[in-house]
Amino acid sequence: MTLLKAAVIGCGSIAKNRHLLEYDANEQVSITAVCDIVQTRAQETADMYGAAAYTDYKELLEKEEIDIVSVCLPNALHAPVSIAALEAGAHVLCEKPMATSSEEAQAMINAAERGDRKLMIGHNQRFVSSHERAYHLIQSGEVGRIYSFRTTFGHGGPEGWSADGKNSWFFEKEKAFIGAMGDLGVHKADLLRYLLGEEFVNVAGFIENNAKTGITVDDNAVCILRTESGIIGTMAASWAYVPQEDNSTIIYAQKATLRLEEDPVHSLVVQYANGDVVKYELGQIQSNDAGGQTNTYVIDHFVDSVVNNKQPLIDGYEGKRSLEVILAALESEEASNVPE
Repeated sequence: MTLLKAAVIGCGSIAKNRHLLEYDANEQVSITAVCDIVQTRAQETADMYGAAAYTDYKELLEKEEIDIVSVCLPNALHAPVSIAALEAGAHVLCEKPMATSSEEAQAMINAAERGDRKLMIGHNQRFVSSHERAYHLIQSGEVGRIYSFRTTFGHGGPEGWSADGKNSWFFEKEKAFIGAMGDLGVHKADLLRYLLGEEFVNVAGFIENNAKTGITVDDNAVCILRTESGIIGTMAASWAYVPQEDNSTIIYAQKATLRLEEDPVHSLVVQYANGDVVKYELGQIQSNDAGGQTNTYVIDHFVDSVVNNKQPLIDGYEGKRSLEVILAALESEEASNVPE
């Protein structure tokens, strides 16, 4: 079996705890090269996986023969580095949010299509067991028509797990573009689109920096969303949920209410209108805290898409649509702050 040669560009927390571990565990992949602007971090990572170390991604792409690339960089670099990797002939898995604008996202899609390469965005919530089970319950019609929802994703903030702690790029608007909404909210926007099977046509965003000092991005946000068929609900993203994170979603439907990741033991609880309650133990959701699901299945899905020439579940178009929900929330917030 010919192994896919993988490169990971950016050796911070998400690369260390997700991408590198999962590539290393995948029998179809060999980690060939890694890159980080912090030379010691790049070298330590390279030594751990027997890979070549680089501090310049352009040099890596020029010198190495790479089949697949993970882009695990600050948000503002997602588009330019992904496009460079695609143009170098690699398939690309880019972390979320995929870009800082619709135009950037489309340029990534165009680059992938020009080179006939796969482009996948790392929205791991679609692969969570409770979310997959809920998706099939909804699609089967068992819970009937959906009326409303509420979802939240919040924790204490990147300083608790980012490679650079309180000095993390997550807190700098120039590098991150957006705070909790880009870090966490975009995950839930993608999940809701997936579960509901519809696009959002109306978005109202309330976005604040009211919990952390010395940062230039949002740390708390709430959105009100409405789909094309009239399903309405709320989505919250926060870096101020202490002492533990909340990653729950509730779907209110005609025949049942689905409670996802709300109960610490039963990751999905279905409360039927006739009084029946079904509780599923499907394992814990992926988490930055100890005890969470260790395999996100994002890497495995990406690799399978490349090996078997299949369209990734979260391709560039899907990533772009989820990004546009967040962009619409930003536009809503900006419009509400225009002086009369």
